[in-house]
Amino acid sequence: METRYKKILIAIDNSAYSMKAAKAGFSLAHALKAAIGLLYVVDKAKEVVNADLGITPGQSQTVLLNEAEKTIEQYIRLYDGVEQVEKFAPEGIPGEEIVNISKEWGADLIVMGTHGRTALGRMLTGSVAEYVIHHASIPVMITPPGAE
Repeated sequence: METRYKKILIAIDNSAYSMKAAKAGFSLAHALKAAIGLLYVVDKAKEVVNADLGITPGQSQTVLLNEAEKTIEQYIRLYDGVEQVEKFAPEGIPGEEIVNISKEWGADLIVMGTHGRTALGRMLTGSVAEYVIHHASIPVMITPPGAE
């Protein structure tokens, strides 16, 4: 049975690790003539609220959402030869949102990077990539930190 990837979901953030994953994902999608979904999860855990500085939850959320939209647009400009890109910027827990959007959009493959933390680092902070690998119902392509 031949596997044909028609919809590739690329999960990004604003790190160098996701830049490598995006490059691999865009390249693969181009080669396979697959549709591309570009996903940046607005991580609610990164919301900064500071009453002393007058930063409200709403303002913090707006800043994070703007960062997500700006990052998505930068990636699209970087990989200029792309026909059409579906953009996703949900709020939530990154691993869960990646799995949810992959199902909702009907992705055939998820492409993402990893920070390459040690076992202790994963134990203390968790790993988005690890979560996605264990919970996704489709193949997941992980680009390691040193990959070019």
